[in-house]
Formats: sequence, structure tokens, C-alpha cells
Amino acid sequence: MPPAPDVRIPLDVPPEEQERYRENYRTITHGTGRLMLFAGDQKIEHLNDDFYGEGIHPEDADPEHLFRIASRARIGVFATQLGMIARYGGDYRDVPYLVKLNSKTNLVKTSQRDPLSSELHLVRQAVDLRDRTGLAILGVGYTVYLGSEYEAMMLYQAAQIVNHAHANGLITVLWMYPRGKAVKDERDPHLVAGAAGVAATLGSDFAKVNPPKSGGSVDAALLREAVAAAGRTGVVCAGGSHADMQEFLQQLHDQIHIGGTVGNATGRNIHQRSLEEAVRFCNAISAITLDDASVEEANKICMGGRC
Repeated sequence: MPPAPDVRIPLDVPPEEQERYRENYRTITHGTGRLMLFAGDQKIEHLNDDFYGEGIHPEDADPEHLFRIASRARIGVFATQLGMIARYGGDYRDVPYLVKLNSKTNLVKTSQRDPLSSELHLVRQAVDLRDRTGLAILGVGYTVYLGSEYEAMMLYQAAQIVNHAHANGLITVLWMYPRGKAVKDERDPHLVAGAAGVAATLGSDFAKVNPPKSGGSVDAALLREAVAAAGRTGVVCAGGSHADMQEFLQQLHDQIHIGGTVGNATGRNIHQRSLEEAVRFCNAISAITLDDASVEEANKICMGGRC
């Protein structure tokens, strides 16, 4: 397990919320400074494409499948929309939640219009649900599409969200995706690094980025520029579409130990499996992220059944 770092509290966290912020940070990182984010926000982003069809376990058609996984597996935080938490959270009070405050569908393509993803809910609404119900709502997330003609609006909303979240002791994760007609290659390592740096200027605790590519190939070393650009903002990588289990675990291990990232944000690679397989695979991912387990050790967690 990596050594437990001191929690560096940003100056926009008021004195009366500093202990809450500290405990929220320690909870979602398991005291390691690393983040295992289980992403369950795709029901808007990708509609039903990620939950029903060839290669997807039938259990994934039920939205509650996400909550069952989050409750049984070892995760840092479960990211989903406020409406989902309001519907299911009462039955899953043991789950640590991160409210995804904006989302858009994939129906309008970038070739038709530059992407815009505006707030669905406000930070204060997430805080109100936390305070009224006692649910473990520990953070909020928001997507910014850099390079979109609407980026100014999203940058403004992201800045306000980070400030308001910290004022209420919440942790922030910004999904930082270069995307739009002005973006020639959204996986360009220099551009991904620029996006991570923008998250730092907005004061976010973590930046979620897509793994950069060079010549069409993923190389964990390409992440080093993004990690440097982000400074004290931790960089985590998106898990992407369904991949071979061992290949995915090796990629995650390399992102942390070669690229210098502090974790991952994984959705489809977990929830498209049966509950039992999803829980085992989730625990394997957490072992690498939170315990410094080797790929071989993580694979053993999946033994007894295919992941």
C-alpha cells in the first residue's frame, strides 16, 4: 500500500468545513491519496448502448446493478447523477457517492455541433440531499469539453462548482475532455496535458482524462506531461470501453507506476459484467490502485471465475 499522504486542504475550504473535507478525501482515497472512481454516469452519456446488447451481461439492464456493485465491491466513490441517488440511495446507504452535475447524450455528434454539457443540478442540491438524508455524498463531478465553442460556459460553471463544493467540504473531480470541431486529435499528449493543467487552474482535486496516444498507440509514459501540468491536482484515467481483463489491469498498473497517475475512473469495464464478476474485477482494480498490488496479484482476485 502506498504511504498515506497528508491531506492538503485548499484555501477555499472554510475553517468550519476543513475536517469534513479531510475526512471525505481520506474516505474516497482510502487514506492513500489515490482514487478508484466507479463511474455510473453513462445512462445519459451513452443512453442504453452501454447497458444492453451483445457482450453485455443481462443484469446490466437494471439500473440497480450499478448500486449493487458499488455496495459490494471495494471502491473509492461511486459517480452517478443526483436523480439516481435519490431513487436508489435509500437502499444503499453504505455507498460513498459523487454527484455528476452535468451530462449530455451522444445523439448530437461533434460533426453536427460542438459539445455542450450544462449543469443538471447545483452543488447546493447535492449538499441538501446529503444534509437531509445523511447519505455519504462526498464529492461532485463535472465535464468540460475544451475546444468546444461553448467552452467558456463550461469553464465558468466548473470554476463555480469547485468553489461551492469546497465551501461545503466536498471533493471535486473534473472530466477534462478536449472535443469539438477545433480539436484535431483529442488524445494528443500535449493537448491532454493542457486539459489536466486547466483542471489545476480551476482548483479541482482530481482531473479525469482519456489516456493519450501517439501514432495511434497508448503509452503510459505519455501521461507524465499531464501529471506534471496538473501539479497538485491528481490525474486519473478513464477506463474506456470493454477490454480484456488482464490487458486492462496491466494498463492501469502502468498508468500509475510509469505515467504517475493517482488512479482510475472505470465504468463499462466493471458494470457490463455479472454482479459476481463485476465485484471481483472491481476489487482487482482497487488492489492495484489502493494497495500497490502487482498485475499477477490482482489477477488472483479474479480466480474462481472469469472476469
